[in-house]
Amino acid sequence: MTEAVEKKPNRPARLMHSIGDGLIRIPKEHIGFGKQIFMLARQDLIKTYKGAVIGPFWAVMKPLFQLFVYWFAFTIGIKGGANRTVTEFHIPFFIFIMVGFLPWCFMSDCVSRGSRCIRENRQFVNKISFPVSAIMTYTTIAKLYIHLLLFSFAYLYLVIVGYYPSVYNLQLFGYAALMFIFYLALTWSLAPMSAFSKDFESFITTIMSGLFWLSGICFDSYALDNALINKVMLFNPMTYFINGYRKSLIYHQWFFEGFYHPDYENLIFLCEFVFVVGIGIFNYNRLRKTLPDVL
Repeated sequence: MTEAVEKKPNRPARLMHSIGDGLIRIPKEHIGFGKQIFMLARQDLIKTYKGAVIGPFWAVMKPLFQLFVYWFAFTIGIKGGANRTVTEFHIPFFIFIMVGFLPWCFMSDCVSRGSRCIRENRQFVNKISFPVSAIMTYTTIAKLYIHLLLFSFAYLYLVIVGYYPSVYNLQLFGYAALMFIFYLALTWSLAPMSAFSKDFESFITTIMSGLFWLSGICFDSYALDNALINKVMLFNPMTYFINGYRKSLIYHQWFFEGFYHPDYENLIFLCEFVFVVGIGIFNYNRLRKTLPDVL
């Protein structure tokens, strides 16, 4: 009598099973920890700016100073003419880079700080009662607080200079929510991998310093002369959010409108969104059990 040989599931099947398991596990881990997550997000801000007189407002002062430096360099130092405008809407250059700088600050902080969050909060990893995935969540929420504070100042300035509230501003709720989920899911991959390798953490820092100049913050990604580069820019999710904020605040366009194949732009981001969430769940589910041994 021959015994039936049990076949192991193939790799795609194991991948889908792991993603499905993680998709249930991560929200389940957060149940009952909502109050602690928001409390830790608030304490993270307090700890970061402890001892400073103006506290978290330093989180606004730093990007404002950077913004002034870029404005001065590009409008007075390099190009000349502080009243230079960009795009067919004749947007003043300072307004143009300010709006692009808003999502960049959040995305940059999420990636740089999110990649280190497990290593910096290793005391929670060995606590069985506190889920590791919540570390990434409260770190991202802390960055969201700063983003909302910075956005409030920027929005007030836009209103003062004549960019009044409009129905297009409502898109910001969608863009901000997608941006939060996208970069939270990205930390599900980056944080565990950085915990395993400091070289990977250094690699992330190096990449981020270059992405600033490649994401369309200081130039109009829709107006590039090279058609190939125009298409390549569509694959940068940071550029997607930067242009999304500009559409909502200063271009007065809907997300399905635009200069260059908006349908492609949204479709490409949708594919990237699904991929980042899927691979983030898979990596977290695969590495979470070995984190206590590594740290």
